Amino acid sequence: MTEPAPPAAGPLSGVRILELGVLLAGPFAGRLLADLGAEVIKVEPPGQPDPLRVWGRVSAGGHGLLWRIQARNKKLITLNLRERAGQDVLRALVRRSDVLLENFRPGTLERWQLGPDRLWEANPELIIARVSGYGQTGPYAGRAGFASVAEAMGGLRHLNGFPGREPPRAGISLGDSLAGLFAAQGILAALYRREAGADRRGQVIDVSLVESCFALLEGAVPEYDALGSIRGPSGTALAGVAPSNIYLAADDRWMVIAANGDKVFRRLCEVMDRPELADDPDYADHRARGAHQEALDAEIASWVARHDSREIDAVLNAAGVVCGPIYTVADIVADPHYRARDMLVQHDDPELGSVLGPGVVPKFSRTPGAVRWTGPLAEGSHNDDVLRGLLGLDEATIGELARDGIV
Repeated sequence: MTEPAPPAAGPLSGVRILELGVLLAGPFAGRLLADLGAEVIKVEPPGQPDPLRVWGRVSAGGHGLLWRIQARNKKLITLNLRERAGQDVLRALVRRSDVLLENFRPGTLERWQLGPDRLWEANPELIIARVSGYGQTGPYAGRAGFASVAEAMGGLRHLNGFPGREPPRAGISLGDSLAGLFAAQGILAALYRREAGADRRGQVIDVSLVESCFALLEGAVPEYDALGSIRGPSGTALAGVAPSNIYLAADDRWMVIAANGDKVFRRLCEVMDRPELADDPDYADHRARGAHQEALDAEIASWVARHDSREIDAVLNAAGVVCGPIYTVADIVADPHYRARDMLVQHDDPELGSVLGPGVVPKFSRTPGAVRWTGPLAEGSHNDDVLRGLLGLDEATIGELARDGIV
């Protein structure tokens, strides 16, 4: 049987989310949920738009390319939350929404009379996702927090790079993205709990950038607690896991080869015409290979250096050995697998024309997400749609809010 044609709406169709805050962590979570069909209404202060609009590289016309992707599928309104009238409008929106997502420093919403207790007076079912550097409680709660420091204090930066060298950062705001992913996960779990529970009460989801980084440390904590071992950076490999490293091919392309399982390692040895290595006591099992990691990597590097990357990729994958080249974004755009999976999507933008951007993750068989529009350039692009269409405010009231600097 064939499945019916997927509907236009994604799996979160019917869910309304108010997004407050700027830059990456909160807006990234909002984008993920908007991609899956949620109606995300992003609130910006009048005259003080999200700095993300001008972050990253820009086009010749001065339009932010990162903004086009991170604000896609969202409705944009302006609202001054420092003023009573703006707070009243937000509470009216809260009554008609499922989720409020914010990434201000802890205490900001409370200063604006918009803390959880006040919001729940307007809508007891509201789910409130709060993203901050260190969380809403604890001795560091009041600190400002950016991804770079979160990656450092969360333990990721110490594990990155080479022993004895300065710990580098990834070329992206990894801590923000991780926090955004955990925020989206928390929102989905809270929505499920609310729908499945007996009382439908909302709750607060407290996401810390530091804790989001810390959550990825695998066995580092029990290793320290039980053995006193402090895991450190291991360069291009993982200490004790071999072979799993990068190797330079004859055409100067780096290849990742991960053959640390016994069966996969034996396949690699066969392809290299070195079947005896699989039975060598130094390489016969996982622990032995980890103990003789450098010598084994030298053997593999010597073989890789005699072949170009395309040949290595073809023969190893044909043999069932995990292998792949290190891609630039140009390689990604040229790769047919990304195209076949709809991971390279043209965004039709009214100012820029067609802009290529990333597709939607994950894939749904019956209710797929979609890119419906790019991040609008104009502040308050959807003021009329939200204030008049959703809240039912008349023209005179909207005009008064505009004259008072509320919208």
